[in-house]
Amino acid sequence: MQTHVSTTPFGRRPMKLGQISSQMVAKAVKPDAVAHKWQVFQDIREARELLGATDRSLAILNALLTFHPETALTGDAELIVWPSNEQLAARANGMPATTLRRHIAVLVDCGLVIRRDSPNGKRFARKGRGGEIEQAYGFDLSPLVARAQELHDLAEAVHAERRAFRVAKERLTLLRRDIVKLIDTGVEESVPGNWGKVLLDYQAIISRLPRSAPRQLVEAISAELAALYADIREALESFTKTQNPDANESHSGRHIQNSNPDLHIESEHSLRNKKEAGGSVAETDNVRSLPKRELPLGIVLDACPGVLELVQGGEIRHWRDFLAAAELVRPMLGISPSAWREAQEALGEQHAAITLAAIYQRVDQIGSPGGYLRSLTDRARDGKFSTWPMIMALLRVKLDAQRIGRDTERPRSAGSSEGGGLHVSEALLKSLNKPKGR
Repeated sequence: MQTHVSTTPFGRRPMKLGQISSQMVAKAVKPDAVAHKWQVFQDIREARELLGATDRSLAILNALLTFHPETALTGDAELIVWPSNEQLAARANGMPATTLRRHIAVLVDCGLVIRRDSPNGKRFARKGRGGEIEQAYGFDLSPLVARAQELHDLAEAVHAERRAFRVAKERLTLLRRDIVKLIDTGVEESVPGNWGKVLLDYQAIISRLPRSAPRQLVEAISAELAALYADIREALESFTKTQNPDANESHSGRHIQNSNPDLHIESEHSLRNKKEAGGSVAETDNVRSLPKRELPLGIVLDACPGVLELVQGGEIRHWRDFLAAAELVRPMLGISPSAWREAQEALGEQHAAITLAAIYQRVDQIGSPGGYLRSLTDRARDGKFSTWPMIMALLRVKLDAQRIGRDTERPRSAGSSEGGGLHVSEALLKSLNKPKGR
């Protein structure tokens, strides 16, 4: 008795060219081909994203494999299983019927199983008089045997991609760590170079790295960081080669000398003589009379507008943005990490950032910002330094400049509020306008 092997799905389900392709692959399987069903299933699970399979469809495939009694799938064996939807749902952890049908369709579309539907859509097997199966209607597992090597290769490709991605992320992490530490070394050891620009170049590269980046982008950014690392390393090695033991000692001496607070008394004195003591701790009566409280961020930014130029968008809304801007200012001023840590310990993170912004505002009048910061740090430890007088002095300079500008342009009444400029409260303005000698 001749039987016809069904190749189209039952009911309204359409036939697709992909299904015909899967049937052609299954038909071409060699009779001596053998595949371990659980090994094939493991390969499918590893390569499921490449195949387009879902976790639910894999749960159904796992259940279908349990209905085949043999572990080894051979090309010359009957590989059709015919569980009912109820039996299949039970072995798929109680999956709802609608979900079951939807993900069976996924398995068919992925070419992992073939539908062998009966005339009425039921799944069953017809047996002969001797008990052998003459005709079965259900799901054909022969594509798993035919595609066993292909599925194994896909799984290996996924493993290789994961390894490559892991190596790329490790390289990126190492490059980031090395570059940051080498920049700190260059600043700490006073190696000639524009370390502030190097740091900005590094941050510009890292800013293009999203939270979840593909391997290709990670490798591209790592390549740029590797070039930057090579330049930094070459600069440090070249400087090291030019130094002999005696030169190293003199270099260390010069570095310690730059950190000596006593060397900057003259710089502070010159600032006071110019009445532009924004980077000093000028202790005048009117400034000392201000109340001891936290500085508002708006006043700090009015006194130190220079930090706004370093921030993307030129806007600082919160203290955390201000602290981040201070991290950019520190290497640009050539201040060593150790001096910065000492300042943060003595002043606190926020006031250390305010001090750094004030120094940056008057950097053209300060010979050595690093040494000057150490001087202020020592005074802070002795209780002789506060950020209030420093910021108030900067505001005084700004108000004086605005006043001179208005007088130069045209006379204006004392109560006039025309034009832009710095706006402060009446109490603060009265304190700032108080004569120094009183």
